[in-house]
Amino acid sequence: MAEIKVPELAESITEGTIAQWLKQPGDYVEKGEYIVELETDKVNVEVISEEAGTIQELKADEGDTVEVGQVIAIVGAGGEAPAPADSKEKEEPKQEKAEEKAEEKAPKEEAPASKDDKKNRPIASPAARKLAREKGIDLSQVPTDPLGRVRKQDIEAYENKPASAPAKPAQEAKKAPAKKDDGKPVVREKMSRRRQTIAKRLVEVQQTAAMLTTFNEIDMSAVMELRKRKKDKFFEDHDVRLGFMSFFTKAVTAALKKYPYVNAEIDGDEIVLKKYYDVGVAVSTDDGLVVPVVRDCDRKNFAEIEGEIMELATKARNNKLALSDLQGGSFTITNGGVFGSLLSTPILNGPQVGILGMHTIQLRPVAIDKENMENRPMMYIALSYDHRIIDGKEAVGFLATIKNLLENPEDLLLEG
Repeated sequence: MAEIKVPELAESITEGTIAQWLKQPGDYVEKGEYIVELETDKVNVEVISEEAGTIQELKADEGDTVEVGQVIAIVGAGGEAPAPADSKEKEEPKQEKAEEKAEEKAPKEEAPASKDDKKNRPIASPAARKLAREKGIDLSQVPTDPLGRVRKQDIEAYENKPASAPAKPAQEAKKAPAKKDDGKPVVREKMSRRRQTIAKRLVEVQQTAAMLTTFNEIDMSAVMELRKRKKDKFFEDHDVRLGFMSFFTKAVTAALKKYPYVNAEIDGDEIVLKKYYDVGVAVSTDDGLVVPVVRDCDRKNFAEIEGEIMELATKARNNKLALSDLQGGSFTITNGGVFGSLLSTPILNGPQVGILGMHTIQLRPVAIDKENMENRPMMYIALSYDHRIIDGKEAVGFLATIKNLLENPEDLLLEG
C-alpha cells in the first residue's frame, strides 16, 4: 500500500484545493502517472502516484482544502494494468452475464461507470473542466471542437443552447438563481482559491502600503515607426514578433537602474535594494490575473524578452506555469491597454513597491509648437508606488525616464 500525500508546493504555500480527481477508486495507475489536480494560490499542480497499482481510496473530495503532507489517496501495490483489446473481447460475454445478474439482484441501482468509460473521458482544458464542475455539466454531453477537445467556450455554448435541449444535470441546481430578501433573483458562486488569494493580497497592499499614483503620457510615434521598419526583419532573424512589451521592459529596466528605490522592498525597518532586474508581466487568464517573471532583463536583448514573454503568457493561459515562474519579481508591468483601458491606477504587487500601468494607444491632438498641432498616437502611463520609501520626485523622474526612452527608442539600444 502507498499513501499519496500533498507534496511540498512552495515556501509561502501550505495548502491547496482538490480541483479534479484524474483517477477514481478501482482505476489502475502507473508509477509517475498523474492522479489529481490541485489548485493553489498561484498555479495548478498535478500530483503523481509514486507506485504502480490500483486506487483503493480517495480521502478528499473535489473542492476540499488539503494541507501539505496530508494523505489524500491510497494506492494498493500491484494490481493489473488494463487488458489488451483482444483479451477484452473474450471477456465481454462474462461481463455481460455479470451485469445481467447485477441488474436482477438490484434493479433500482445504477451500475458503476466502467474503466473504459473513465478512460474515454473527453479531453478538456482545466478552465473548461472547472466551469463544467461549477455549472454541473457532464463533459461527455458537450460537443467538442474539430480536434476533439472541450474548451471553455464550448461549455458556455452548451449551457446557452435552446430550452428544447435535454435538461441539465441536477447538480446545476446549486447555481440556480436564489431569491434575495427583496425577492430579486441572484446567483451565488464560490470564489476560486486563486480569486480569494488575489482579493486578500490586494486588500493587504492597500492597508499596509502608502500607495500613490503619478501619471505621464508618451508619444508612441517613434516606437511605432521603428517597429514598422524592423518587424519583418526581426521576425525573420529571431522567429518572434517585435511587440511593445520589449520596449517597455527595457525602458523600465533602465529607469530602475537610475532610480534604485523603485526596485526595492521593505523588510521590517530595513529597505532591501535589489541589484537584479526581474520584471513581472501581468497576464489575464480565465482564473484571474497572474504575474510571471522575466528574469535578468538587463542581460536580455529585445528578442529574448519578446520570446520569454510569449512563452510565459502561453503557459499562463494553458495553466502550465510553475511556481518558479511566479516568484521573486522586483517590479511589475501591467497592460490594461489591451482591453481598451485609457487610464487606471494599478495596485502594487506586494512586496514590490512599484508597478507600471500601460494603457491604450489613442490618436490625440498634440501641440508641436506655438502655431501647429498634429494628431499623434499617445499613451497614458501610470506608476503606482509605495510613498514610504519613494518620494514624488523619484516617481515623476522614473516616469519621465521611461517617456524619454520610448520617444527616442534608439537610445534603448545603448541602455541594453
